[in-house]
Amino acid sequence: MDTHQLTRELQVKNKSKIIMLVADGLGGLPMEPGGKTELETARTPNLDKLAEQGVQGASIPVAPGLAPGSGPGHLGLFGYDPLKYVIGRGALEATGIGFALQPDDVAIRCNFCTLDSQGLIIDRRAGRISSEESAQLVVKLRDIKIPGVEIFVEPVKEHRFVVVLRAKGLGANVRDTDPQITGAAPLDPHADDVASQRTAEVAKEFLAQARKILAGQPKANFHTMRGFAAKPNLPSYREVYGLRAAAIAVYPMYKGLARLVGMEIVGKSQTLDQQIETLGQAWNDFDFFFMHFKYTDSTGEDGNFAGKVQRIEELDAAIPRIVAMKPDVFIVTGDHSTPAFLKSHSWHPVPTLLVSNCCRPDGSTQFNESTSIRGGLGHFEAKYLMMLALSNAGRLGKYGA
Repeated sequence: MDTHQLTRELQVKNKSKIIMLVADGLGGLPMEPGGKTELETARTPNLDKLAEQGVQGASIPVAPGLAPGSGPGHLGLFGYDPLKYVIGRGALEATGIGFALQPDDVAIRCNFCTLDSQGLIIDRRAGRISSEESAQLVVKLRDIKIPGVEIFVEPVKEHRFVVVLRAKGLGANVRDTDPQITGAAPLDPHADDVASQRTAEVAKEFLAQARKILAGQPKANFHTMRGFAAKPNLPSYREVYGLRAAAIAVYPMYKGLARLVGMEIVGKSQTLDQQIETLGQAWNDFDFFFMHFKYTDSTGEDGNFAGKVQRIEELDAAIPRIVAMKPDVFIVTGDHSTPAFLKSHSWHPVPTLLVSNCCRPDGSTQFNESTSIRGGLGHFEAKYLMMLALSNAGRLGKYGA
């Protein structure tokens, strides 16, 4: 029996409120041996105060040693086994902007990038160009035509956009074209099965036409393709947990993932302040709130240690306004670690803090990597976090006689 079958059977209805605050890429590493991580360096009096009241641990996003993408990382937090429920990034991005995927669709998350005169990538995100500039380039890419395939090209945010290919018989098992490093050429799309061969060929032709259209652009003179994905099918939060769930996020991909598990996207927040305002406005209409904070991840990916520290402190300063809502369960965690030292997602367990009126405080007075490793929750798989949330909220009944 899987955990969703258990939660279906053991659901208890009450009026409790749960908040899961996800600081994307929260976990970090020291920049030198013996140093402090970003979270240990940051001044976090409000998180530390919560640490005294709660219990913490180190969550493993997918499995020991695996560095997850944001999709698997969030699926685990939401209680969906990321090794069982595999969702490509393209589907997340498309759903996040409200694109209704059809059964014959393959969605692809794309990044504008910058190539040098030799065709090598010198910036994988085209200098994080503005959403306005990116949208103008997306319009140009809509001129691409490929016989027998309907093509949709939609802007997302900053350097990100989505391509959806629609035709009968398109498989989604195609490898990314992003080499994940600078100084290398973009890869060709490569199919991993026969059913996806045509998709790879269509993608290759799209890239060839895009290269001509974007030639001469000062920054975004090409793009990569990632996360080829068909439309997924997941059970909803209301079905498996009995929760009316809301998502308060800025970036479309996270809205997309939330929408795929049956959360309602509330508000049109663009800042953390606006997200908290939306939380207050929606408070009476939902049982569970997923709040997403992106910038601890983007600063880590940029290798900006000081910037990530600053973003953690920004988040900490907002904690009192969230606590003032008086949630019955308040969770602070991340979907994965993104150490500035590595400039990428990593496999390291993520500091996770849970506060409720029936948790068992573990005596911690701070919240960071060092304290979470020794915390009362121990090392646990992220897919069990929702069960802990439900139990602490009085929403999970006894198992067995």
